[in-house]
Amino acid sequence: MPDSVSSTPVASDWKKELAASIVSPVALARVRPVDAVALAPVCVRYPMRINSYWLSMMRQPEDPFWRQAVPDALELEDGAQADPLAEEDQSPVPGLIHRYPDRVVFLVSDRCAMYCRHCMRKRRVGRPAAAVREAVAAGIDYIRATPAIEEVILSGGDPLMLDDAVLEEILARLKEIRHVHLLRIHTRMPSSLPRRVTASLAAMLGRFHPLYINIQFNHPAEMTPEAAEACRCLADAGIPLGCQSVLIRGVNDDPGTMAALMRVLLAHRVRPYYLHQMDPVQGTAHLRTPIETGLAILAALRGRIPGIGVPQLMIDLPGGGGKVPLLPESVVSRGPGTWRVRNYNGEVFDYPVSGGPEKGGGS
Repeated sequence: MPDSVSSTPVASDWKKELAASIVSPVALARVRPVDAVALAPVCVRYPMRINSYWLSMMRQPEDPFWRQAVPDALELEDGAQADPLAEEDQSPVPGLIHRYPDRVVFLVSDRCAMYCRHCMRKRRVGRPAAAVREAVAAGIDYIRATPAIEEVILSGGDPLMLDDAVLEEILARLKEIRHVHLLRIHTRMPSSLPRRVTASLAAMLGRFHPLYINIQFNHPAEMTPEAAEACRCLADAGIPLGCQSVLIRGVNDDPGTMAALMRVLLAHRVRPYYLHQMDPVQGTAHLRTPIETGLAILAALRGRIPGIGVPQLMIDLPGGGGKVPLLPESVVSRGPGTWRVRNYNGEVFDYPVSGGPEKGGGS
C-alpha cells in the first residue's frame, strides 16, 4: 500500500495543512512562547505534530488547544507503564487487538494529524509506514481466519490519515469477509483537521454501511465552522456519528465545559457516546483527573441536559480487563420492599422494588 501522506503528487488542501505542521520545538518556539531546549527531550520520546489548523487556534499556554498539543517536560517524569491495558499481549498479530470475542481493534495507521499529549498509544506514534502496511495485510488474514469476529474497529493512529483509495481498499477487503457484519472508524480528523473530510471521502464511506464513526471532541471550542461542516458531510452520507471524549485536567474537567460540549455535539448530529477516564499511560499523569471528578461531572449532567446527550463514563481496566462504565451513586439505601433513591437535584425518594403480588395474594 502507498504511504498514506506522501504518495499523492498533488497535495490536497488537507495535505497542505498537514505538510505545514510544526514537528520540532525550535519551529514551535518561532511562533509560540515555549522553551525549545526543555521540550527537545520530550519530543525525542513522544513526537510532536501540530498542524496549521490546530496551531491557528492555540492562543496562549493553558488554553484547551495548547494543553492537548504542546509537549510538557512532565511527560518524562511519569513512571507509569507504556502499555497498561496490555494491548500488545492481546495482539495475535501486530497492529490488531483482540480483547473481546466478537470484535477487534485494527490499527491501520500509526500517524495522526495532531499528536495529542494525552494519547493512550503514545508508545506507537510514528512507526514506519512499511511496518503498518505489513501489519494491515496480516490483520486482514487473521480476521478472515477467525469466524467469531463480527465487528472490526479501524483505529490507530488515525485511519483518515490514509488516502481515500487505501482506506477504501481496506474497507472493501473487510466487507468481503462473510462473518464481518459491522465496521467502525475511530478518528479525530473532524476536530483536528476537518478539511480532511471531503464530499468524496464521505461518499466513499457511505458505500460501506453499516459503518459507524466515532470522533474525539474534548472541548466545545473545537466545534469550529470547519469542524461542523465535516460532521455535516459525514452525517449527510448517512453515517451515524458518536463522540468519545477524554477527561483532561485543565481542558474539560468541569461540569459547565462538559455540558457545553455535549450540547454542541447534539446540535451537529454527533451523539455523545463515551467519556473516558484517561488511561494510566506513561507520559500522561499530569493531565489525568481523579475518578471522582468524572463521577461528579456525570452527576451534574443528569437532568440538566437531554438524556441522549449524557455519555457513559468509562474506565479501561489495566491488564486488558476491558472497558467498564461507572455511574454516580444514586441508591441511598436498600430495604426489603423499598429503596431510597437520590435524583439529579439531590432529593431522596422512596421507590418500591417488590416484584408484584405474592402468590395467592391476588383477588
